[in-house]
Amino acid sequence: MVADAMRPVILWFRRDLRLGDNPALAAAIDTGRPILPVYILDEGGEGRRPGAASRWWLDKSLRALDVALRRRGGRLILRRGDSEAELRRLIDQTGADQVFMNRRFEPEAFIRDADIAHALKAEGIACHGFNGSLLARPGAVLTGAGKPYRVFTPFLKALLQAAPDRLATPAPETLATPEGLAGEDIDAWGLHPTAPDWSQGFDWTPGEAGAAAALSAFIEGGLADYAVGRDVPGRRGTSRLSPHLHWGEISPRSVVRAVRAAAAQGRVAPAQADKFVAEIGWREFSAHLLHQFPYMAERAFRPEFDAMPWRTDPEGLAAWKKGRTGYPLVDAGMRELWATGWMHNRVRMVAASFLVKHLLIDWREGEAWFWDTLVDADLASNVQNWQWVAGSGADAAPYFRIFNPVAQGEKFDPAGRYVRRWVPELRALPGRWLHAPWTAPAAVQAEAGVRLGRTYPRPIVDHAAARARALDALKAIAARSLDEEAL
Repeated sequence: MVADAMRPVILWFRRDLRLGDNPALAAAIDTGRPILPVYILDEGGEGRRPGAASRWWLDKSLRALDVALRRRGGRLILRRGDSEAELRRLIDQTGADQVFMNRRFEPEAFIRDADIAHALKAEGIACHGFNGSLLARPGAVLTGAGKPYRVFTPFLKALLQAAPDRLATPAPETLATPEGLAGEDIDAWGLHPTAPDWSQGFDWTPGEAGAAAALSAFIEGGLADYAVGRDVPGRRGTSRLSPHLHWGEISPRSVVRAVRAAAAQGRVAPAQADKFVAEIGWREFSAHLLHQFPYMAERAFRPEFDAMPWRTDPEGLAAWKKGRTGYPLVDAGMRELWATGWMHNRVRMVAASFLVKHLLIDWREGEAWFWDTLVDADLASNVQNWQWVAGSGADAAPYFRIFNPVAQGEKFDPAGRYVRRWVPELRALPGRWLHAPWTAPAAVQAEAGVRLGRTYPRPIVDHAAARARALDALKAIAARSLDEEAL
């Protein structure tokens, strides 16, 4: 028999690929036992399979985590297959009698976690679950009536009051992993794209160190003017922390603490820090909503919107994906997405609105494309944001809000810096016509080398006509909702 003090414990990494401020890791260290850090690539048992861009990020993040562990005398054990089966295999191979993990809160993964914990407990294996991904776990922030919040502003206020203020645990200086335990070769997983490698333009540094550097750069740069700068796609006014947060390379608590410290030290105005914390709050709101209303991943949060008369338009969908709609701001965003795995926040809203309202294409089509192409694809945020734009979500945009892509471009990219970068065929067009090139006189187009329909597409839909069509459909949905409420 192996003495209990010598039995290893399993540290099961999930969406918490960091060593600092990791509650599951801290609790495992507190046992004084040897630790087996493991990541299991379970592509079928824990909800939706990560998209291609997310798999690119996972590949780099796991490699960075392994390097960090090796610097401390340990290593990351990689396994592939059913999570429960692989955990059992590790237990059989090592005699481990405890599993430490940070819980996932997406509905399918959450249920799977509970099933695994109950099954292992029945066999004398203790499973310890923690919240390592949110400021407050779902269910901890409820209305006075004990119900989930459906409106963001009161949710944020309650969240900031409910979030426990615990000290972050530093990364351990040493973390030795027992020898003799085989793992898989990450190269064999094929997470990085080949033939072709479409990630050549990805300008990211996945991993805990990359997350810390991104946070530091944001505090020294974009945070000072965040409330305004976050809406200007031609400059780096956003934090670019979303993929790091999704994979747990940094905790939201660490981010909030650092931002508030910058305000307390007088490095940025408190209002700028508060605005950014509110955006972290939107991430939390999305996670809580999906956990408490699991159906919203597939259906409209507001059921009346399930009757929306979506159009089948494969040509329009393809043009949108390729950045060939004829609307420069939308096209710039879609091209940025393909080239970098990311799209500016303001442009995401405009591009999403164009798909669901100008083209009347089901929001689920757009959500699926973002899921596959975004390095920060997060199920809760992706679903919530798409439903917000579509008007079918909780605290959603009013149904009559239809972003005008020309007006949005003129307001938020007035000098055309963003459009000129991502739509180079319009680069020589004077700013007066840049966001609506079809309005430029023929001589101006010719001088700029723009040949509509050849070098750059004509608009695939007229804004005024598309807006009227969308409003007619949305008004019918809104009227139906009022009629049902009156019954």
